Amino acid sequence: MDPNVQRALNDKLYDKRKVGALELERVIRELVAAKDYTKVEAVLDQLCNEYAYAVHQPHARNGGLIGLAAAAIALGSELAKYLEIIVPPVLACFTDQDARVRYYACEAMYNIAKVAKGEILIYFNHIFDALCKLGADSELSVKNGAELLDRLIKDIVSESAATYVSVLEQPPGYGDDKDGHDERVDLPTAFSLKRFIPLLRDRIFALNPFTRTFLVGWIVLLDSIPDLELVTFLPEFLGGLLRFLSDPNRDVHAATQGCLDKFLSEIRRIARVKKGIAESKKSKGDGKRKREDSVDSGSVRLAPEEGDEVDSETINEDEESSSEDDWVPGQDVQINFKAILEILTATLDSPLGRSPPRSLSSHQRPLIHQAEEDGLLESLRWIVEFLDICPEEVLPFTPKILAHLLPAMASGVESIRQAAARVNTSLIDYVVSLSDEAELGSMQPPSRIPGPPGDRQDGNASARVSLSSSRELELRSPTPAQGRSAARTPTPALSAPQPQADLDYAAAVNSLTLLFLNDHEATRVAALTWLIMLHRKAPRKVLAFNDGTFPALLKTLSDPAEAVVTKDLQLLSQISRNSEDDYFSNFMVNLLQLFSTDRKLLETRGNLIIRQLCTSLSPERIYRTLADCIEKEEDVEFASIMVQNLNNNLITAPELAELRKRLRNLETKDGQTFFVALFRSWCYNAVATFSLCLLAQAYEQAYNLLQIFAELEMTVNILIQIDKLVQLLESPVFTYLRLQLLEPDKFPHLYKCLYGLLMLLPQSSAFAALKNRLNSVSSIGYLHIAPRPNATTPSGSSFDRPNRLKGREDGIIRWNELLEKFRAVQERARRLHRVGGDLDDGALGVGDLRLADETRGTKELSARAPPVPVKDPPPPPTPAKARSGLGRQFGRLGGAVAGRGKRGQQ
Repeated sequence: MDPNVQRALNDKLYDKRKVGALELERVIRELVAAKDYTKVEAVLDQLCNEYAYAVHQPHARNGGLIGLAAAAIALGSELAKYLEIIVPPVLACFTDQDARVRYYACEAMYNIAKVAKGEILIYFNHIFDALCKLGADSELSVKNGAELLDRLIKDIVSESAATYVSVLEQPPGYGDDKDGHDERVDLPTAFSLKRFIPLLRDRIFALNPFTRTFLVGWIVLLDSIPDLELVTFLPEFLGGLLRFLSDPNRDVHAATQGCLDKFLSEIRRIARVKKGIAESKKSKGDGKRKREDSVDSGSVRLAPEEGDEVDSETINEDEESSSEDDWVPGQDVQINFKAILEILTATLDSPLGRSPPRSLSSHQRPLIHQAEEDGLLESLRWIVEFLDICPEEVLPFTPKILAHLLPAMASGVESIRQAAARVNTSLIDYVVSLSDEAELGSMQPPSRIPGPPGDRQDGNASARVSLSSSRELELRSPTPAQGRSAARTPTPALSAPQPQADLDYAAAVNSLTLLFLNDHEATRVAALTWLIMLHRKAPRKVLAFNDGTFPALLKTLSDPAEAVVTKDLQLLSQISRNSEDDYFSNFMVNLLQLFSTDRKLLETRGNLIIRQLCTSLSPERIYRTLADCIEKEEDVEFASIMVQNLNNNLITAPELAELRKRLRNLETKDGQTFFVALFRSWCYNAVATFSLCLLAQAYEQAYNLLQIFAELEMTVNILIQIDKLVQLLESPVFTYLRLQLLEPDKFPHLYKCLYGLLMLLPQSSAFAALKNRLNSVSSIGYLHIAPRPNATTPSGSSFDRPNRLKGREDGIIRWNELLEKFRAVQERARRLHRVGGDLDDGALGVGDLRLADETRGTKELSARAPPVPVKDPPPPPTPAKARSGLGRQFGRLGGAVAGRGKRGQQ
C-alpha cells in the first residue's frame, strides 16, 4: 500500500481513516480492472497481518477493519475468491477487549456481507456465533451494531439460504442453461442446517435473556423458510427451548411461547397432510382392487388385445392418477416423534409434579418452582396434542409418562393439576380404544379351551376363553382359501392390535405399582384406576400372583384413604374374577394372613374389605373359600375373631341378602352343603355358630348347641357376643324368626333356643329386651308345653324331625357329626385358654401348640358313620388364682347388670 494510505489507516481519527479507506478502494478497483490479482492479495495480506491482527494497537485494528471493508466493496463480484482472506480477521476483532474495535468489526462485516450477499453464508456459523455473544454485550453501541448486522444476515438467509450455491462450488457453465435443474440438485448450498444445528444445540442453554431472544428470533426465521424444514431437527434444541419458558423476562417467555406454538402447528399440519395422502392412496388402491376383482369375475381374458378400449382407458386413468400425485408441502418431512417425546417426558420429571417442602410457608411454596411451571405446562400440552396427532407414537412412552404424570395430578399448582388431568383422560381414552385381548379372542371358537369351572357362577367363563386364545389367534396362519379372501378384504380385527404391541404392560405396571408409595391420595387412586383399566384389557399381560404387584396390592389394603382401599379391592376382585380357582384361593389365604398379622386392619377395615369383595365377586364363593381356609387355621383366637366378623357381615350386610336367603332354604342340596361348609369353620366361635343355626332356621340344632354351651366356660367376650346377638334379633333381618314365635307347634325348639339365651344372659338390658319379647307371646308359647291327651308317639316325634331338618333324612347334613365337631373345637379352644390362663390380660395363648393333627382327626371322625363321640379326659382343675380373677370379672359384670336392671325397673 501507498505510505500515505498506511498512515491514514493507522490514524486515531475516524475521518482520516475513512479518507485512507476511500483511497484504498480506488487503488483496488484499478488493480481488479487490470486483473493484477497478485497485487490485490498482497494488499489484503498487509491489511490483515499489519493492521487487523495488531492485537495491542486498537487504532491499527480499526484501520484494518475499515480497509478490509473498502477492499470488499472494491472487489465487487470478485469478492467470493477473497472472502477466506477478508472474513477471518474481522471475526477475530469481534472478541477484542476494546468496545470500539468490536463496533467497527460489526460495521466492517455489515459492509462485507452487503457486497458478498449469498457468499457470506459460507461463514454463517462463525458470524452467528459472534452475534450470539455480541447480543449480550455490555456496550450499547456494540449491541446496536450487532443488531444491524443481524438484520442484514437474516435478510440474506431468508432470500438465499435454501437455494444459493457458492460460485466456488459451481462447475463451468453453471446457470447458463435455465432448464438444467438436475445439475443443481447435487451441488451443496452455501448454508447447511446440518452444520448449523450442532452450534445451535450448544448455544441453546444460554442464560442471558438477550442471547435467548436472539436465538428464538433465528429459530423462528429458519423455521419460516419452507425448504429448510427446521422442524426435522426440533429434538436437537427443544429441551433448551422449553427452558426459555422459565425465564423471568416476559419478552423471552412470549417469544418462546410463540415459537413453540408455530412448531406445534407445523407438526399438526404435516401430520394432517400425510394422513390425507395415505387415505387417498388407500382409496385409490381399493378402487383399483375392485376393478381387478370385477375383471377377474366378469372376463376370462388374461392378456390385452389390439384395439381394446377398456385397457386403454384403464391405462389413461392410471396415468391421470399418477399425474395427480403432485408434491404437497410437508409430505416428505420426517418428524422424530420418539426423540421429541423423550424430551417431553424428561421435562415432566419436574418438582412441580411433587408436593412442595412442608417446612416452607404457604406463600413461599408457589415461588420455588414458578420458573418451571410454564415448561411443565407446555410439555403437558404437547403430549395432549400428540395424542391427537400421532397417538401410536405416544403409546411406547406410556410407562414413563405415567410415572411423572400421575404425581402431577396432585401438584400444589391448580393449572398443573388440570393439565395433568387432561393428559391422563386423553391417554386413558386412547388406550381404551385399542383392541384388547377379548376382542381378538372372541374370533376363536369357545369350545377350543374350556374355562375353569369355578367361574361359572360369575359369568366370566366365555370372557376368559377369549382372553386365553388371543395369542394363539395371532400366531395361527390362515388356510389358502382364507388367505385369498384376506388379501382382498383385510380384517380390522387382525390389524388393530399392531399399535398395542408397542405398549409395554410390564413397565407400565411397574411404574404404577411404585406410585402406591406416593404421599398423595389422588395419585394412588389414579394409579389403581390405570391398573384396573389395563387388567380389564389384557389380564394375562398385566398381573400375576407370582410377581411383586400382588403383595403390593395386599399391602395397599392398609392405606389410610378409603377411596384407595375401595379401588384396590375393585382391582383385586377383578383379578380374582378373571383367574382360576387356585389363584382365588391364594388370594383368600393371603388376605387371611394379612388380617392375622395386621389386627388393626382387621378391626378398622375388615368389614369394608369383606363387603366390597362381596359386591364385586360371588359372596358364596368368598364365604366358601374363607370357610375352608379358616377351618385349617391353627390360631384359634384369630379364627374366632375372623368368624365373628364374617358372621356379623352375613347377618347385617345388604350385599349378602341373597346369601341369607340361600341359608334359610335348607330343603335344597346347595343350601345344605353351604350350611355345612360354614358350620365346620364357624365352630371356632360358639355364638356365631348358634346365630348361623338361627339364620338357617335349624332351631333344633341351635338348641343342641345350647346344651354344649353349659359345658363351656362363659367368658365376658361370649356374653358380649350374646348381647349383640339379642340386639340383632330385634333387627329386620330376623323378622321371620319373631313371626315364627306365633307358631309354637311348628317351631317348638325356637322357644327353647330363646329361653336358653335368656338363661345364659345376666340381667342386663339385653336380658330385659329378650324377656319382653318372649313375654309378648308367652301365652302362645306355653301351648306346646302342656301335654296333649290324644298325642301318640309317632305324632310327637314330629318335633324331633321338623321340615327344617330335612337334611337329616336325606343324609346330606350329619347333625350329630357337626355337634361333635363343635364340641371338639370348643374343647381345644378351652385347653388353649387354660394354657394361656396365667396371662394377666386373659388372652388366648397359642404358643407352640399345633392343631393340624387334631383337625385331621376331627375330619376323620366326621367321615365315619355312625359317629362315635370322642371325649377328652377331664381337664386339670383351674388354679385358684385364675378362678378368683375370672370370678372378680363376672362379679363386676353382674353388679353392673344388676344396677342397670334396678334403674330400668324404676
